[in-house]
Amino acid sequence: MDVGSREAFTELGTLGVEEEFFVVDDAGVPTAGTDELVYEAEPPELLEGRLDHELFKFVVETQTPKLDGPGDAAEAVRDVRAALVAHAEANGYRIAAAGLHPGARWREHEHAEKPRYRSQLERIQYPQHRNTTAGLHVHVGVDDADKAVWVANQLRWHVPVMLALSANSPFWNGFDTGLASARAKIFEGLPNTGIPTAFDSYEAFDRFERLMVENGAIEDRGELWYDVRPHSGHGTVEVRAPDGQADPATVLAFVEYTHALVVDYAERYEDAADPAAGVFGGGDATGPLRREVLDENKWRAMRRGHDASFVLRDAAGEVSLGEAVDRECERLGVSGIRDVYDAESGAAAQRRRLDEDGERALYESLVL
Repeated sequence: MDVGSREAFTELGTLGVEEEFFVVDDAGVPTAGTDELVYEAEPPELLEGRLDHELFKFVVETQTPKLDGPGDAAEAVRDVRAALVAHAEANGYRIAAAGLHPGARWREHEHAEKPRYRSQLERIQYPQHRNTTAGLHVHVGVDDADKAVWVANQLRWHVPVMLALSANSPFWNGFDTGLASARAKIFEGLPNTGIPTAFDSYEAFDRFERLMVENGAIEDRGELWYDVRPHSGHGTVEVRAPDGQADPATVLAFVEYTHALVVDYAERYEDAADPAAGVFGGGDATGPLRREVLDENKWRAMRRGHDASFVLRDAAGEVSLGEAVDRECERLGVSGIRDVYDAESGAAAQRRRLDEDGERALYESLVL
């Protein structure tokens, strides 16, 4: 039974970055290529054990080595990407990144043969058959299991902020969805996704994880695909909210922000006389906000991207994405998300590129 353990949570502030990418041809169009890249050709040493299939044969995932902190992230992310691009080119492919590839039609692409994904296709059916999504996942180590659960609770309010900043998937299956992040909505069609309910303790989370595995709802803990979760195998808090990104600087902005958030809340947990009371009361940083209101915040992020506003954690009004970014940069001493906000959003850039230059230029703009 593949479940985790509280003993996994031993280190605070370590870091790992997982990115999902599209395998494309010379024209930037998605094409099946992961059999060659993952199974049939020997990858560069840096990618050994860190390159894998995703659901479709045109999607791969990479992982950085475990890092000591954000100071090592820039080199690690760029080195992994460079190794992947070189590996792909040596086998006649290119690599692209976004939350969804605008040229992908899910009915026209092959699914991976990997037994795990075949099982998911059989159990989940239509929602998984159409899941051409690609995301960015950031792991930050936490040195105590109950602390990790508490920190993950706090991060639920921040998930829509990250999604709005990262929104980079307006096109799906050949049409403009009207959303800034259609990836997030497509992915929410799967079970065990979205913003999770808060858990009171690691014991409560562990009971839930075991219940889901023991009753056949999921095959392993990895199928709890929530936007933020304690990862009971790696001993981390994992944030899974952002769309995939072509620009490594954007990836690094989310890495910086996620790491700062997790470490800040971990310190607050240590300083709190009664951590169960939460930073803002009510057991977590969302104060009186119900999960349904957090879902509303996420919907705004999906729909509006950089133009989104959010219900405040204390429910005393709203805050625009720009205001939220200003506050977070000042509070945490980060700057990358300010650069992301000040730049044209990924969704807007894709629409502009298609309108001005056509499909070929749009596809090319996503190539690493």
